[in-house]
Amino acid sequence: MTRLAPTLFGLLFLALWEGLVRLLDVPAYLVPGPLAIIAAFLDDPFGLLAALAATLAVTFTAMIAATTLGVALALAIAASPLARAAIQPWAVALQVTPIVAIAPLIIVWVGNPFAALVVCATIVAFFPVFSSTAAGLAAVAPEFLDLFRLHGASSGQILWLLRLPSALPFFLAGLRISGGLSLVGAVVAEFVAGSGGFATGLAYRLIEAGYRLQIPRMFAALVLLGIAGVTINATLGALERGLLARRG
Repeated sequence: MTRLAPTLFGLLFLALWEGLVRLLDVPAYLVPGPLAIIAAFLDDPFGLLAALAATLAVTFTAMIAATTLGVALALAIAASPLARAAIQPWAVALQVTPIVAIAPLIIVWVGNPFAALVVCATIVAFFPVFSSTAAGLAAVAPEFLDLFRLHGASSGQILWLLRLPSALPFFLAGLRISGGLSLVGAVVAEFVAGSGGFATGLAYRLIEAGYRLQIPRMFAALVLLGIAGVTINATLGALERGLLARRG
């Protein structure tokens, strides 16, 4: 029953939404009902799905880039106090800088639209992986570290056999957050870019529908983004549970 609770709640919410819209005779250009949103999607399913695919391409590319960069820098600051002193302040500064403030500059500097969107989304998604992995690498119990050193373990052996296994739960938690932020960063960057064509993603379709007062189409795009976000989170959550279960 617990597993069915979200589905049942969602169906009840949609039924109430549709009922209230019809009962109060709310215009579709203000708040469309679920049936109007479905109809708007069915009017142009391939266009919206192609836009979603473009957004997801940016999202997954940024997630891979953010994960690679975050883990690499976390390993660097774990290995060297000098690297920590040099990298940590810049990573925090990058995290607290609003992406909407620097996205226009990135788009101009990079030139290639897809690469610029990936850079923006990577900046948004980078910090959770970096900070979580760094915390995991530093969370090794001192007694275990002393035991490894007592047996003459090298720095590489300590990293591979002790620090990395200790950091795995932290890394997976950061990756799960980063997955959602990659999508958020991609959408924000697409809003700022504001260029046309299928490859611009769902954010542009939202802007386009807003200018044309196609509110049901806007809601359809938002629903697709919501489904994509939930799917990414659920997939990474399942990966996290599976890896931790195997790890024991």
